[in-house]
Amino acid sequence: MKAVTLHGAGDVRVVDREDPRIVEPTDAVIRLAATCICGSDLWPYRGAEPADGLLMGHEYVGVVEEIGADVRTLEVGDFVVGSFVISDNTCEICRAGYQSRCVHAEFVHGGIGTQAERARIPYADGTLVTTPGPPDDDQVPSLLAASDVLGTGWFAAVAAEAGPGKTVAVVGDGAVGLLGVLAARELGAERIIAMSRHADRQALARDFGATDIVTERGDEGVAKVKELTGGLGAHSVIEAVGTQESMMQAIRATRPGGHVGYVGVSHDVELPGDELFFSGVHLHGGPAPVRRFLPDLIDRIWKREIDPGRVFDLELPLAEAAQGYRAMDERRAIKVLLRP
Repeated sequence: MKAVTLHGAGDVRVVDREDPRIVEPTDAVIRLAATCICGSDLWPYRGAEPADGLLMGHEYVGVVEEIGADVRTLEVGDFVVGSFVISDNTCEICRAGYQSRCVHAEFVHGGIGTQAERARIPYADGTLVTTPGPPDDDQVPSLLAASDVLGTGWFAAVAAEAGPGKTVAVVGDGAVGLLGVLAARELGAERIIAMSRHADRQALARDFGATDIVTERGDEGVAKVKELTGGLGAHSVIEAVGTQESMMQAIRATRPGGHVGYVGVSHDVELPGDELFFSGVHLHGGPAPVRRFLPDLIDRIWKREIDPGRVFDLELPLAEAAQGYRAMDERRAIKVLLRP
């Protein structure tokens, strides 16, 4: 089969790999209908993380081709959506709603890789969720979004306690930030401030529910959010980048007693203890337990209540993955969908 691997900064290759097979009785093998490039994939692509033959991809939807002897909830032919973290969905941590920290947790990126034609999914009963039937082709991008960026944006909004009567600010205008806007709207937020400098992303943010756009960054961005909130700051802030600047911008834009939901993959972020102590701000986040939200998100997509697939503004065949990485790295695309 064909699969995408990374061999150092900027060195994306589509290589031939052995087809996956059942290894454990709890495994399933799926044929990918669609996969994509994530903003977090750009960290190793830019050289911030080591990569020498790294298997790429962790967002995926597809059709079950083979199941292990112990798989009980899936059948060959089922269309499934999977989380970017493998989980059994039965351990005590999973039952508490934190499947991304399952006792059997394994990140799909690197160990499995779903920028490929097929993939072996461990703990298939716990990781994969079936759709009510075969989806229409135009629903596939939205179902794919549910496997990570929608579920991550949703978790960020939940962690930030977005809801009725709340003002939500979103730091980051990538796919996760934009879908954090959508999630805040779906959770009933009264006002949603999207922080973005890019006209195309601003337009999509407004379509997803943003009521205000702030183009300033850093301390200037904080000041603008406070100006819009009577000097207090937002009740809820979503941090969807993962840098020192974005995290501090999020904390400083939050009112005392407010909540920050942080889901940007952290790189060299250090929090000043004195400022954090006196801020009175709640912090909650990390790798999103997407599996917790998948049944609800799939249902909303299936009923066409939401259309998160709009974040994909470039579609390419898997063989042209390197072009997709360049487009995202150069911010010519918000998010790239790959068809095997």
